[in-house]
Amino acid sequence: MNNAKNFIDVGGLDDIPPLGARVVATALGDIAIFRTGGGEVFALRDQCPHKQGPLSQGIVHGNAVTCPLHGWTISLETGEAQGLDSGCTPRFAVKTEAGRVFLALP
Repeated sequence: MNNAKNFIDVGGLDDIPPLGARVVATALGDIAIFRTGGGEVFALRDQCPHKQGPLSQGIVHGNAVTCPLHGWTISLETGEAQGLDSGCTPRFAVKTEAGRVFLALP
């Protein structure tokens, strides 16, 4: 995970549906903010490590997302591909406070 300390407000928690995502455009590229069914929030670069598929358009299940292009499963906690696949997408710190989502950028 990036060791960023500069958190920016990227919207309301209710703007991200459970088991869904929203995309934040940054100078570093698009970052997908995911919300699990249990309400946890994670942030990954919006690119699968396999063929750069848009992870934000994938299916969120548990603490993972399945890429919509080729079915790779990526851990929301680590950014690592699961199963027999290998690769990693960058992860970013994210936190929620008072119903708002804050993303850390370097």
